Amino acid sequence: MGIAELEIERRDRVTHGDYVAKLEKSDSVAKLSWTDRGGVRHAEHTYVPPQARGKGVAEQLVKAMISDARQHGFKIAPDCSYVERYFDRHKDLANLRA
Repeated sequence: MGIAELEIERRDRVTHGDYVAKLEKSDSVAKLSWTDRGGVRHAEHTYVPPQARGKGVAEQLVKAMISDARQHGFKIAPDCSYVERYFDRHKDLANLRA
């Protein structure tokens, strides 16, 4: 069973950033970190605390990054294994993959 739509904070520090979701009833956060190299955002690491795993949290972080890629015109290099598997499962995203 997935969790409700999360509020995701985008922390953009020009050359790198994070997509961060504060988890309900917890001080924990889930995060997808990226680094920009030549206009391509390299999704480097996705972390979800153990108590929130398997509930769709990482997927929502990836979807936030994909939404931004569509809106702002950048490509995503899925360096993180989770993001790579997500792109592999969603062939319709090939145009966003670097």
